[in-house]
Amino acid sequence: MAASAQTDDITLRVAYDADPVSLDIHEQLSGGMLQLSHLTFDPLVRWTQDFDFEPRLATDWEQVDNTTMQMTLREGITFHSGNPFTAKDVVWTVERLKRSPDFKAIFDPVASITAVDDHTVEFKTKEPYPLLLNLATYIFPMDSEFYSGKTDSGKDKGEIVKNGNSYASTHISGTGPFKVTQRQQGVKVEFARFEDYWDDGSPGNVDHIVLTPISENATRVAALLSGDVDFIAPVPPNDLERVRADEDVKLVTMSGTRIILLHMNQDRVEAFKDPRVRQAIAYTINQKAIADRLMKGFATPAAQLSPEGYAGHNPELEPRYDLEKAKQLMKEAGYEDGFSITMMAPNNRYVNDAQIAQAVAAMLARINVKVDLKTLPKAQYWPEYDARAADLMLIGWHSDTEDSANFYQYLTECPNADTGAGQYNAGMYCNPEIDKIVAEANLETDRDKRSQMLQFVEQALYDDAAFIPLHWQDLAWAAQNEVQIEPVLNVMNFPYLGDVVVQQE
Repeated sequence: MAASAQTDDITLRVAYDADPVSLDIHEQLSGGMLQLSHLTFDPLVRWTQDFDFEPRLATDWEQVDNTTMQMTLREGITFHSGNPFTAKDVVWTVERLKRSPDFKAIFDPVASITAVDDHTVEFKTKEPYPLLLNLATYIFPMDSEFYSGKTDSGKDKGEIVKNGNSYASTHISGTGPFKVTQRQQGVKVEFARFEDYWDDGSPGNVDHIVLTPISENATRVAALLSGDVDFIAPVPPNDLERVRADEDVKLVTMSGTRIILLHMNQDRVEAFKDPRVRQAIAYTINQKAIADRLMKGFATPAAQLSPEGYAGHNPELEPRYDLEKAKQLMKEAGYEDGFSITMMAPNNRYVNDAQIAQAVAAMLARINVKVDLKTLPKAQYWPEYDARAADLMLIGWHSDTEDSANFYQYLTECPNADTGAGQYNAGMYCNPEIDKIVAEANLETDRDKRSQMLQFVEQALYDDAAFIPLHWQDLAWAAQNEVQIEPVLNVMNFPYLGDVVVQQE
C-alpha cells in the first residue's frame, strides 16, 4: 500500500477500464462520469446498497402536493473554490441539466425549480411524478459562481460542449470529498482529500487517489496482482478465478442491474405474432446454462426486466426452460417443422455477447428454428439495430432512473416515433393495455401501489413472452486485502470512494 512513512498519508491507486472523458459532469451520462461525480461532488440524495435514499446535500424533503416537492439543504457547506453552497447552486445546476443533451430527457418531467430561501428549493413537475427522488441522485450541485462569467477568450464558463474543450471540461469545483489536482487525459487523474469536506461522519481515511485508465483486461488484472495498483474495476469473467485464488487480494461480485435480452420482430416474422411461438422460444432458451457455462457464473439468469430491488421486480417469475413444452407449443401453433430467421448481435459491447448469440442459435435449432447469425462490432451494430435489420436482435439495458418503468418505456411499449415510446423495441411488440398501466404507474406517487402495478406489468409481459430475457450482467471489483471496498460498492457501480477505509499496519 502506498503510504508515506513521513506523513502517513494514504494514497489509493485505482485502475478503471477508462478515465473520465471530461471534468464537466453534465457532458456525458455514463458510469465513468457518475463515478467522477461521486468523487468530486455530492448529490442531493444517493442510493444505499439496498436501494433506499440517503440524505446528502438535501437533509429532508416533503411532497407538498401531487406536483410540488420542497427540499431542505444542508447548511455550512463550501465548494472546493471556497464559495458557499446555497439553494441558488441547486437551481443553477438543475437548469443546466435540463439543457444537457445527455440529461435533458430524464429531467423533462421537471417543470421548474426555485429557491425558496438560501437553504430550501422547490421542485414543480409537469404532472404527478413518483421518481423525483430518483432524479435527485443525479443532481450534484455545481458551484454556480465558479462556472459563471466569461473565459479570457470570451466563452461562457457554464457552456456544455460535447467532446469539446470548454471551461467546465477542464475546471472543476464541487463539494465532494476529493479535489482534482492533476489530469492528463488518457494517462491519469490525481485527487486530494478536500480539507473542508462537510461529512465528518464519513469513515474514509484516504488522502490521495491516483486513477489510471487500463483498458486491457489482462493488464489491469496483472497490475493488481503485482501490487502496482490497489483497486480495479471491472474484473473480467475470464480472470475471476485467478483473482479469487490470490491470497493478497479480495474479489467482490454482485448481481448487476443491466438486463441482456432478445427481441423477436413481429413485423418481419409472421410466426412471432403468435404468442405460442414466442412462448416456445422462451421455453427453449436455457438461461441458467448460459449463465453457468458461458458467463462462468458471472450472470444472474432472468425471467423479467426488473432486477431485485427495483419497484417492479416480481419474485414469482422464474426462468422457464422446458424443451418438451417448447416443442408442444410449436406443434400447437402449426410450426412443428420450424422456420428460418436472421439474427444480429454485437461482438464487443456486452460480456461474451457474440458467444451468447451463438449459444441461442444452437438452442433454437432444437425446435427447428434455423438461425442465420451475424455479429458485428458495436459501431456497426447500432445502426443495424436502429434499422431493425434482423428478425432476432440482442440488446442490453440499464435503467437510467434505477426504476422498472424505464425498461418498459424504451423496450416494450408500442413504438411511436413522435413520442419516442418503444425507441429500442426491436420486436415491434405492442400491447396497449400494458402501456396504459405503465402510464398510470408513472403518475402514481403511492410507492407501494405503484410497485404492485409494475409487478403486474412484469407478469403480463412474461405471460405474453413479449421478449426473451437472458440474464443480468454481474459486476466485479477487486482490491488489495487492506482496502475495505465492500461497504462502498453498489449495483449502480458508483463506488463511494470518499468513504473507503484502508487499514494500516
